[in-house]
Amino acid sequence: MDYNLIRRKTKKIKVGNLFIGCDAPVSVQSMLNTDGADAEACILQAKRLEEAGCDIIRMSVPDISCVKTFFAMKNAGIKAPLVADIHFDFKLAIESAFAGADKIRINPGNIGGDENVRQLVYACKKNNIPIRIGVNGGSLEKDILQKFGSPTPDALAESALRHAALLEKFDFDDIVISIKSSSPFVMAKACGKVAESCEYPLHIGVTEAGSGEEAIIKSSVGIGSLLLDGIGDTVRVSLTDDPVKEVKAARIILSSLGLLEGGSVDVISCPTCGRTKIDLIPICESLKTRFAGLDTHGKNIKVAVMGCVVNGPGEAREADVGIAGGDGCAVLISHGEIVGKIPEEKIADVLFDEVVKLIDGR
Repeated sequence: MDYNLIRRKTKKIKVGNLFIGCDAPVSVQSMLNTDGADAEACILQAKRLEEAGCDIIRMSVPDISCVKTFFAMKNAGIKAPLVADIHFDFKLAIESAFAGADKIRINPGNIGGDENVRQLVYACKKNNIPIRIGVNGGSLEKDILQKFGSPTPDALAESALRHAALLEKFDFDDIVISIKSSSPFVMAKACGKVAESCEYPLHIGVTEAGSGEEAIIKSSVGIGSLLLDGIGDTVRVSLTDDPVKEVKAARIILSSLGLLEGGSVDVISCPTCGRTKIDLIPICESLKTRFAGLDTHGKNIKVAVMGCVVNGPGEAREADVGIAGGDGCAVLISHGEIVGKIPEEKIADVLFDEVVKLIDGR
């Protein structure tokens, strides 16, 4: 049975060749960690991110030498929308808007007075590109910190809405809001408060999550809790690692909730216990490797790999195809019906073949 999440209704924002918010798919973002002035390195990493399934790519722009890289990336055939990440210097934001950036990421309170914001808004309007407001605990205004005492969810939400109002002051509402915290709880609560107060799309993620499994789990908690409530239009899993790993982790999160655009193979498998009579772990590892690069042609396929006959047949019945293990063998179940028996050594091969048949419509 499929359960469809009811997503929050938002304004629809165009970013390059895709849309954010409203009925658009939840998009995956990552950020280059190459030198922004090294166009060749940025292009190579951007291509790797695109191949991994990254929808939107952000690049830090600390100085004018990085601005030229936007031209180079577009000329090199990078199709994913490019986001210029700007801190403090509004002139770099303006230059990026005219250099091919598809979105500008700023904290409006960090780029100077109203006149600087007005000039940036003009540049973005001229080039038909949106602005992403980025707020986190390290960039809160002094008066808000004084009011709340620390970067609480209320403090972060108030800051984000204040910055949105500043852009609205200059008749600009092509806005995406991002509120980040290293605490999944603070991030999720702050995003929830903003979601109740405006209709702008939200980019969600746990910042400074760290590295490895701990960071992925921390990000999954924060991102997943919001997505389950229908909140979140773009996501980033921030890792101290290769950005490609961020994309893969984000796609797994979206896939687990049925939100991954383009289809996927979802393997559900039991944790094994004393009742398991087949060597389930290598079977699952083999399937994971085989399905990793499989093009499902937009189809979402569920595969159940169950170790015994206690819960196996019932769980597999809800999948498109699956097995329930016996003593050195397994029964093959297709759309709820037992259709055959497989020796243990053939389980991975048969399940892979069955998935290919489903993809081909057989």
